[in-house]
Amino acid sequence: MSRVAAALAIAVTAATFVVADGSSWWKHVEFLASDALQGRNTGSPGHKRAAEYVANQFKRAGLEPAGTNGYIQSVGFETRQIDESRSSLSLTRAGTTIPLTLGEHANVNLRVDPASSVDAPLVFVGRGLNIPDQQINDLEGLDLKGAIVVYVNTMPRTLPSALQAHFGSNPERWHMYREAGAVGTITIANPKNVDIPWARSAPQRLQPAMSLADRALDDYPGQQVAITMNPAYAALLFEGTGHTFDELLALDDAGKPLPRFSLGARLAARIAVTRAVLESQNVAGILRGSDPARRSEFVVLSAHLDHLGVAEPIRGDAIYNGAMDNASGVAAVLEVAARLRASGERPARSLLFVAVTGEEKGELGSRYFAAHPTVPGAALVANVNTDMFLPLFPLKELMVLGLDESDLGADVRAVAAGLHLQVQADPEPQRNRFIRSDQYSFIRAGIPALAMKVGYEMHTPEAAIAERWTAARYHAPSDDLNQPVDRAAADAFVDVVRQLSLRIANRVDRPRWNDSSFFRRFAQ
Repeated sequence: MSRVAAALAIAVTAATFVVADGSSWWKHVEFLASDALQGRNTGSPGHKRAAEYVANQFKRAGLEPAGTNGYIQSVGFETRQIDESRSSLSLTRAGTTIPLTLGEHANVNLRVDPASSVDAPLVFVGRGLNIPDQQINDLEGLDLKGAIVVYVNTMPRTLPSALQAHFGSNPERWHMYREAGAVGTITIANPKNVDIPWARSAPQRLQPAMSLADRALDDYPGQQVAITMNPAYAALLFEGTGHTFDELLALDDAGKPLPRFSLGARLAARIAVTRAVLESQNVAGILRGSDPARRSEFVVLSAHLDHLGVAEPIRGDAIYNGAMDNASGVAAVLEVAARLRASGERPARSLLFVAVTGEEKGELGSRYFAAHPTVPGAALVANVNTDMFLPLFPLKELMVLGLDESDLGADVRAVAAGLHLQVQADPEPQRNRFIRSDQYSFIRAGIPALAMKVGYEMHTPEAAIAERWTAARYHAPSDDLNQPVDRAAADAFVDVVRQLSLRIANRVDRPRWNDSSFFRRFAQ
């Protein structure tokens, strides 16, 4: 049998036949990314319809309900939407005040519940890191008490990719800055590392931001303001300091240390916010394991159900359908469940299928599920997450996020070898992908996890295709049903997830963090 045929072949029972050409996977994508669901925004009617669809598919696949109400686990959210007509930002330096236009110069990040007014000094902290294990402390010697921290949102390339991702996360950064006495942040991206151009991301500032109603899960306690600065205007922050933003970017591009200094300026912010509450849905189902000794343990297969909803039109289209992000991943999870039903395969441990909400709001649905699992938390042994795996070209290589952090890496390598696939770690660690989806919520709960995508080598035609997709379609209305997709690659990817899930669930021992992994401390 050829490699392609082997990757596409699936099991058949006497009464059930599943066509392995990507068509069943695509039918799920077609429904979830249809205009009728209006972009599946967290808490929206379209998201609820998507959750009901997933619950029905779980039932058809013979999964036991594993929510708090059937297959559904309701998640409470607090929402915040800025009223820009009553909000303002300004810089003051040497008696001169410079107004900043919201949406052009800067945006207010409302994932943080802001104070109504803030007036505080600005201190530039370089990359803004304090990692004792790596002998890095960009905060040393700076007076940050009552200050707003300004930093370039990049990481030293000498750090392992997983550490770059973890310490580059907004919650982890705020933990550092809060301990130093800061009251807020201004984030500046290096334009070379930006996935979404400012002009495309800025309209999202007008959409409601969310946090979990469970205040015990607040990642930003005490933060009074969070500002994202447009790199095109970042030079305003450095006027009169003896440094320029271009100079700092050049140092960053060269991987050199960045200077740290007071900016000699203050930021005044007045932020008017409309608040509300809503509920959204996680969806969970169980394929019960066959081994009496291990069936009470669970391997979690996850994918996020939400996307961005309806927002500022781009080329006349206001529906952010999220076909690849992440109807594709949910469809893959549904297909794994359907194939296991068709084949009659039942692993030793139980498989827990979870479609989570609120990923686009900061991985909130998975954060809630990991903190309030619908099965005993100690019984969760591993997580395999599928998010925007991008079947844009034939599957020859798997990109595995978290490959070297736990012994799940050996499992995925074994599965890939059987399918004649190459395996790679994240080739672009500066994009922080390891903490940008729901596997990170399980990692924070101490559970070994990984995520996979269709991989590619850098500087190849496949890399160029992925780069063009990100520039044109990521978080844009054009991530819809009218885009080229390699359905055979998607189908082969589904089989990888199926085989990997079975392998992990059939292991005699529980997965464990590697001794060298930073993340093993979360399990202690």
